Amino acid sequence: MDHLQAYEKWLSSPAVDEQTKKEMESIRENDQEIREWFSSMLSFGTAGLRGIMRPGTNGMNIYMVRLATQGLATLIRTQCGADGEGTDSVDASVAIAYDSRNNSPAFARESACVLAANGVKAYLFESLRPTPELSFALRQTGSMAGINITASHNTKEYNGYKAYWSDGAQMAPEQAQKVADVMNSIDIFDDVKLMDYDEALEKGLIQLMGSEMDEEYLACVLAQSVGRAYVEKAADDLKIVYTPFHGTGYILVPEVLKRLGMKHVITVPEQMVIDGDFPTVKSPNPEYREGFDLAVKLAEENDVDLIIGTDPDGDRCGLVVRDGDEYKTLTGNQIGVLLLDYLIRARKEQGTLAEDSVAVKSVVSTTMADRICEMQGVELMNVLTGFKYIGEKIKEFEENGGHTFLFGFEESNGYLTGSYARDKDAVVGSMLIAEMACYYHLQGKTLADAMNELYETYGYYREKVASFVFQGLEGQAKMQEIMENLRQQPPACIGSDVRRIRDFSTGIVKDLQSGETGETGLPKSNILFYDLADRGTAIIRPSGTEPKIKFYMMTAADSLAEADAKLAAIEDAGAKLLG
Repeated sequence: MDHLQAYEKWLSSPAVDEQTKKEMESIRENDQEIREWFSSMLSFGTAGLRGIMRPGTNGMNIYMVRLATQGLATLIRTQCGADGEGTDSVDASVAIAYDSRNNSPAFARESACVLAANGVKAYLFESLRPTPELSFALRQTGSMAGINITASHNTKEYNGYKAYWSDGAQMAPEQAQKVADVMNSIDIFDDVKLMDYDEALEKGLIQLMGSEMDEEYLACVLAQSVGRAYVEKAADDLKIVYTPFHGTGYILVPEVLKRLGMKHVITVPEQMVIDGDFPTVKSPNPEYREGFDLAVKLAEENDVDLIIGTDPDGDRCGLVVRDGDEYKTLTGNQIGVLLLDYLIRARKEQGTLAEDSVAVKSVVSTTMADRICEMQGVELMNVLTGFKYIGEKIKEFEENGGHTFLFGFEESNGYLTGSYARDKDAVVGSMLIAEMACYYHLQGKTLADAMNELYETYGYYREKVASFVFQGLEGQAKMQEIMENLRQQPPACIGSDVRRIRDFSTGIVKDLQSGETGETGLPKSNILFYDLADRGTAIIRPSGTEPKIKFYMMTAADSLAEADAKLAAIEDAGAKLLG
């Protein structure tokens, strides 16, 4: 079926609502737009679905959400040994949460109704909740899977569908492929089962979750604190500005800070309003300084040293700190190494650092963490990008013993301690940042001062991420072409000489000087990792959720100026390769 046939099928289907048909009629004379909406289907992978909210198979809408949920329900029924097409109830359930984005509540409810029609019970949050609480609730309810309706920090046009499995982490590739196979084999309208919401509630096939789950979750978050003593001594003086960027952190982050003992938490009133249009920011991404303008103004007016921001689904947190007379944004890598070093030091002071403690980070995150762990006598493990791989390590440690999970992080502002969740958690991240700020406040230091001290102790490490955007269907082909060309004609220099190439798609590592080859030791993934001369690193990875190729740069030197110069050389070379 070509894009025009698919377009006409949707227009003529009685299953499609009139508002959707009206939107479709507006592009009737635009073949390119019809092609964008209908010539392909949003791909279902380990990150689930993510796309622009619009009609069609290449958009996020209730029909695609229902189709994905039918695929998930079929997988669950198969796992339970039931007829994949039956409607009798099975002994399995799914936990469902959603964020503040436009259409998120509707997408979550539609998911629950499809599950109910397939005889699978849905535990649905009564209102929006942070992503990590979904990971927690999934395991608390004993569910086989989880659904979270969110597009994380994407712009307002996007929404998404994250799928989780029974361990609380996002789906493994083999499970995601089974869902995708079902989606590709059935009709989007005729083969998707749907039960009325009120009927499903009455039959107990949908059960709402609320404050009781919040309390269980918050108790587990607070149990990760290692700095209550620091907070008790510093809370009278230390002030924090917090913003949820119109998202799910608006209740639980201030609450956890209050229960921790923080006495002065000032929230940004304009951004405490739940609004899927994110009217006060260009992008609700706590990695970027521009989103913090209102928070910085509030901090200046109230003599505040620390600003915390969390993204719409509450799994990432960003940080702006006072540095002299200015407010400075810390990168996700800088926050990660600050927290890692703090947790090790605090636990050593208290005698609670396990001998078999392990920190886990993604391969694209700063190598400064490796240096900290080496000097502090803590093991560090690297995993592929995606917090599910950190979650897999936590599960492995619990099942096999021999390691105690200390801390996990990704450069994209994701952090976790404890095993109560298997996804990054901005609620626990915000709590740890607050108590870490108290720890340094008692020493007369800001977190900017603390970061400078880490550089003096461990070396001057610098990192940066550049994104090269490729929109539309042609953009997807261009991205594939770039990655193929890089593999066929590997660059010899990216700012400095390439010494070793790790191609995670093949699992092969090649030393360009000796010609020797080895194995990466990690699962296969579309990542090219270049070890450069003089402590440099360049990594090229197509995003799994956005139409872009990400270029990660890392280097280290004996001074900040030297590190910055080396990083600039890598960045210039990357722009020539990918621009």
